[in-house]
Amino acid sequence: MSDADALKREAAARALEYVRSGMKLGLGTGSTAKHFVDLLAKRVEEGLEVVGVPTSEATRVQAESLGVPLGTLDEHPVLDLCIDGADEVGPDLSLIKGGGGALLREKIVASASRQMIVIADASKKVERLGAFPLPIEVVDFGVAAIRRGIDRAARAAGCEGLLTLRRRADGHVFVTDQGHLILDAAYHSIADPQALAAQLSSVPGVVEHGLFINLASRVILAGAGGVTVIDRA
Repeated sequence: MSDADALKREAAARALEYVRSGMKLGLGTGSTAKHFVDLLAKRVEEGLEVVGVPTSEATRVQAESLGVPLGTLDEHPVLDLCIDGADEVGPDLSLIKGGGGALLREKIVASASRQMIVIADASKKVERLGAFPLPIEVVDFGVAAIRRGIDRAARAAGCEGLLTLRRRADGHVFVTDQGHLILDAAYHSIADPQALAAQLSSVPGVVEHGLFINLASRVILAGAGGVTVIDRA
């Protein structure tokens, strides 16, 4: 296991301390969330009783293969806890998420949860969001027009940068679990995440964006000096 993976697993292990038997859990997507599902499965083997709602097909497959009981938001519309990773964590616990392409389901699940705990290595904590390209999920109709709308919206919020259509490693266009496309916006620095979030949400054709604001109630960061837990004020 690499040093980065070890830190991710350490953060995931700390998050597991907040899980109680009988909880309904949102299960995140990505490399750090994958560690949490692995550790959760071991607790389930030991008798922990939970129901997980996965935020992606990849997480669903992983959890099912490890024997974690799963349900849906239709069956469990209110979850006790959502545990997920993040690509960036700002000072007020605003997040950029969606590097793994599951931002739409992740935001729905997080919004349906009483509490969201974010797990990450300490490098994800930043003074200002935006160095990580912001994922914007869009429909596959009129993408050129949607791009123009996004550019106008971003400028109104004080942001400007290149929009790149996400592709898979094999060169094919990346398609989300919901059948949408992702434009990654290289804004570099987002001075007002709330303003940008509002502007992007107003663009026809934008399904969702990777700014998660007022959703994370606790962030667990693992670094060389140990684990730090930050609660939203």
